[in-house]
Amino acid sequence: MEDGEQREWGAKAWTYLSSVRSLAPLIQCITNFVSMDLTANTLLSAGASPAMLHSPNESPDFTPQVNALYINVGTLSDNWLPAMELAAQLASKLNKPWVLDPVAAGASRFRLKACLDLISLKPTVIRGNASEIIALAKASFASTKGVDSSHDSTDAVEAAKSLANSSGAVVAVSGAVDFVTDGNRIVGARNGVPMMQKITATGCAVTALIAAFVAIDPSHAMEATASALAVFGVAGELGMETARGPASLRTHLIDSLHGLDQTAVISGVKITAI
Repeated sequence: MEDGEQREWGAKAWTYLSSVRSLAPLIQCITNFVSMDLTANTLLSAGASPAMLHSPNESPDFTPQVNALYINVGTLSDNWLPAMELAAQLASKLNKPWVLDPVAAGASRFRLKACLDLISLKPTVIRGNASEIIALAKASFASTKGVDSSHDSTDAVEAAKSLANSSGAVVAVSGAVDFVTDGNRIVGARNGVPMMQKITATGCAVTALIAAFVAIDPSHAMEATASALAVFGVAGELGMETARGPASLRTHLIDSLHGLDQTAVISGVKITAI
């Protein structure tokens, strides 16, 4: 039964990736300085069209044209927050899907409040590590180890369900197993390799990929999110076959994502209901 379920998920994931490649959805990315390069290259290698546009003077003209919006608070500043809020307001008003990556949400009171304010603007998906999701679910400031999680993803499943129910968003928790929930259903994606954690911005990049997949089918955001996480993980697994360390894995990851075929996705995706 599990093999059949995984192949069914693999077929869904391949449909999403194929659609991204054929439709090239336009994804507006308001993301951090560290992740811009990998985020843009991940979207390009998957077939999407990234737009790294963050000026509040441009969003009123540009955001209505995009297929999805991606907001990442990694290098948050007073200057960038209004741009994020304006783009999110526009996306929500126009029923455009948008995805939030609440990097280090519990690291400071300023950052936690910013993330909670953004969540009030109704993101379609929230993707974070376990510590970030726990901080948001509790709306609680707690000193963390920078952007790294001090919890396993399994520790945050109940927090993810709570956050999904309170926010209306699909919530994804990244870890050794990536959990995705709409507050009721939960699935786990078990793709990827540990070395991916040694490359800065892989979490940021996969959240952008989620935005591209959700752009294809906003009404099935949970399925799109799980599929994006698994596809990115499969690319990492294939990239690791020839990588010698984090730097070469980064290159091979992008190449593998670009070259994924139907057989690799359907046979490689490991998603099951929890």
